[in-house]
Amino acid sequence: MNKNRLEAFSDGVLAIIITIMVLEMHAPEEPTWHGLWQVLPVFLSYLLSFLYVGIYWNNHHHMLHLAGKVNGAVLWANLHLLFWLSLFPFSTRWMQDTGFVQVPVLAYGFNLLLAAVAFYLLQSALIRRQGRDGHLGRALGRDWKGKLSPLFYLLGLAATLVHPWLGLGVYAGVALMWLVPNRRIEDYVAHLHS
Repeated sequence: MNKNRLEAFSDGVLAIIITIMVLEMHAPEEPTWHGLWQVLPVFLSYLLSFLYVGIYWNNHHHMLHLAGKVNGAVLWANLHLLFWLSLFPFSTRWMQDTGFVQVPVLAYGFNLLLAAVAFYLLQSALIRRQGRDGHLGRALGRDWKGKLSPLFYLLGLAATLVHPWLGLGVYAGVALMWLVPNRRIEDYVAHLHS
């Protein structure tokens, strides 16, 4: 099967997720700097979730760039990833509406963890489809960030049990780790075309 439909569908779903998240934000109740300051935590949690969706979109794009054709296993693995990503607006809003207390922040962390697991399963399905010596498998190498992220999410869940803001700090740290560009795939693609 051709990967173009999968890519177009995924792009559309991710765009809708971002749209829903921004529509869930409300303007300050009072037209003052204090009013704006009051909604700063809401904006920062939106920013964190927006970064995560952007990171997944970017890595999804790079991963599919190296994939040849897809099969049913890849389609289902992709839907599995989109399911967990589609819950970002819910888990983000729940944290915001409850004042960033423990259970909603734990739910947000589980959401992040399960999205990371789903991304790994999609990546594995694509590698199985083309073989370990295929372009994606060679470009990813050992994929340390991908392997460490779930461990950091578990650390974030444990930190949330101590204090929710500690957990959010760990989740933000993981996002920052992924913002640093991983040049492996881009360098691999450039090498292929040189």
